Amino acid sequence: MKNPVVKALALGAAMFVPFFLSGCSPECVDVFDCADKARAGKQEFTCVSGACQPGSPFPDAGSGQGGGTATGGGTATGGGTATGGGTATGGGTATGGGTATGGGTATGGGTATGGGTATGGGTATGGGGGTATTPSVLSNTPLAAATRVSVSAAPSATFSEAMNGSTLTTTSFSLTSGAAVPVPGQVTYANSTAVFQPVSLLAPGTLFTATVTTGAQSAAGVALATNHSWTFTTGFPRAATVPLGAAINYVILAKSAISSVPASVVTGNLGLSPAAATYITGFSLVAPPTTSTTSPQVTGLVYAANFDSPTPTNLNTAVLDMQAAFTDAAGRAADVTNLGAGDIGGMTLASGVYSWGTGLLIPTDITLTGSATDIWIFQIAQNLTVSNGVQVTLAGGALAKNIFWQVSGAVTFGTTSHFEGVVLSQTAIVMNTGSSINGRLLAQTAVNLQTSTVVQPAP
Repeated sequence: MKNPVVKALALGAAMFVPFFLSGCSPECVDVFDCADKARAGKQEFTCVSGACQPGSPFPDAGSGQGGGTATGGGTATGGGTATGGGTATGGGTATGGGTATGGGTATGGGTATGGGTATGGGTATGGGGGTATTPSVLSNTPLAAATRVSVSAAPSATFSEAMNGSTLTTTSFSLTSGAAVPVPGQVTYANSTAVFQPVSLLAPGTLFTATVTTGAQSAAGVALATNHSWTFTTGFPRAATVPLGAAINYVILAKSAISSVPASVVTGNLGLSPAAATYITGFSLVAPPTTSTTSPQVTGLVYAANFDSPTPTNLNTAVLDMQAAFTDAAGRAADVTNLGAGDIGGMTLASGVYSWGTGLLIPTDITLTGSATDIWIFQIAQNLTVSNGVQVTLAGGALAKNIFWQVSGAVTFGTTSHFEGVVLSQTAIVMNTGSSINGRLLAQTAVNLQTSTVVQPAP
């Protein structure tokens, strides 16, 4: 056949001959007629010669219900979207195996509910669209390892985010003293900070431990990862100074005798009463005296009860004030008793009132540490002995004028030793060869110097 139109009609007729001969209609005219088979078989179908022919399967088909979309084997319901094997319900989005409900978003295996977002395997609830993180304690008061903390302190912890105040109680935030003895109190919370308020003042000179446990939770319901603990030590209430009255006018004041094995070095005034100047020996006093005299070993003046008026009256007042100061210091309430069983060698001592029912030995160096306004009072029922070469050192701004050694027995300073403070002795004070003191020697009997150095404290 030469006519091309006729030829095309002939070919079309030949193609449909089988269906006409069998009395059937063609299965498809185009690919859209194969859609039902594609859905049922979960694979592609094409229309070939009027018949739907199978093609490639769909890739990792997930399942979707209620309008959800699922790919990569995921499962989505209620409009959710799931990819990579995730499960999403209620409109959530899950990828990488995560599970999301209530509109949450989960990736990397996380679980998100209530609109939260969880990544890297985390769990978020009630997020309202936010991201849940693990809370931590950013700072605490008092500082960890703090010393001399006020007995009225109320420990606090400040968190990295808003917390659920109902989870901050004396169960999740506690304070203990010594060997884990609970301290009664109550916990308050505001502005990301929890405060433990003890019901009474803390014990002075005591180690305390504050702890915030994993029972404390953030506003999103996430707990602390680990407990947070810190310790601090309370100080002692600041003692009032011991008034010396007129005795403050003397670096050495005694009642029965003052002696020196030359050459001693004394900076400040000497006073002796009721004994006369003849009981001041070894100082090479300049004669004749009037109301006072001098000595080549003394940078200051020397006074005795037999000198001209008003010296006798002034000395009598000074001695009475010295005795009153002794009584005052002895009567102070003790903060610490029998420390070291009467041996404080090597110790560092904060301010306060220390008391011993025995004598006190200082065989090795000690340090007194505190501020320029802190007060130390040492009450010693028997003798005070400072071994040879021992050094008493001040730190932190502590001042010798604020340190009082009230000694009912004798006081002995070993050779080349150095001492700090005001010594109030009910009996005698002996300074052995090469010893020194920055302070005052106030004795109710005698003071003996052996080539020693005595310097009055700075005012």
